Amino acid sequence: MDRFAQLAVWAARQAVQDAGLAAADLRGLRVAVVLGTGFAGTTTWERQVLRLHRQGPAHVAPLTVPSTIPNMSVAQICLDLGLHGTSLTVSTACASGTTAIAVATDLLASGQYDLALAGGTEAAVTPTTVSAFHRLGALSTRHSDPHLASRPFDLHRDGFVMGEGAGVLLLEKDTDARARRARPYARVLAHASSTDAHHLTTPDPAGTQAELALRTALRNAGIHPHDVAHVNAHATSTPHGDRTEAATIARVFPHHPAVTAVKGTTGHLLAAAGAVEAAVTALSIKERTVPPIANLDTPDAPDLDLVTTARPGRVPLAVTQSFGFGGHNAVLVLAEP
Repeated sequence: MDRFAQLAVWAARQAVQDAGLAAADLRGLRVAVVLGTGFAGTTTWERQVLRLHRQGPAHVAPLTVPSTIPNMSVAQICLDLGLHGTSLTVSTACASGTTAIAVATDLLASGQYDLALAGGTEAAVTPTTVSAFHRLGALSTRHSDPHLASRPFDLHRDGFVMGEGAGVLLLEKDTDARARRARPYARVLAHASSTDAHHLTTPDPAGTQAELALRTALRNAGIHPHDVAHVNAHATSTPHGDRTEAATIARVFPHHPAVTAVKGTTGHLLAAAGAVEAAVTALSIKERTVPPIANLDTPDAPDLDLVTTARPGRVPLAVTQSFGFGGHNAVLVLAEP
């Protein structure tokens, strides 16, 4: 397996175990698997391209294709856990993990499935990918202080830091979860998405479609913006992206809910980011604590209540949002179970 699939399988195993289930428990159930990825098996692909050029075609690994194609994260999860339901890979760049959870939520709501495993995975910290992001001007150049380089919403942010990882959530109908006395972290109330159609890499500075996705998700959930207590922001630590997102949050939530951003700690997990951030949001609800934004020394979003130290308190309703190259916007609304 390429690393992106390895991470996905391990995260799926953790999700099943954390839900109080075993692989054997799933085999009599209708289980859907939906994962997002952007680069898929880029680690394997780069290595095999080098082999081709250095040693010739006879040295290219025969399993290169089934190691690198995007569906292999869900395929390997199904092989590992013995699952036979619908398995899908989605790709909306850095919104992929959030999109996958939204798709899985709809599959579960359709009545076709008993459970769904959903999230995202990415392992793209490779020479070519990092070089390409650097050439694009997207990465931080704070090489002297790498641990301080990812600085969401900070005045001195200068780009994101690439990370890798996977996040998988187990979704289950409320009645089924309670029947087996499960301990849910949160409920998915609603979701929404939109597309900027503005630029390949830069979000629309007006934030029109991002705001539309946010307001649509709230409307789909049947709640008022003032009901939201917490926002888990996408906040990649890029000057333009953070500024646009901050303005959007301020317009939709003038009552100043607590805002955090995970990427100061994890770096940017690309397609896995939204899934991991959804998990963090669910934990904020469950643990009644909003985690702080790392490396936020000089806040650059005066209209937001940015969390700088862990903040205890009930989180009845929360929003987590993700944005991706190509203008993808995706939003989830989570609530107390």
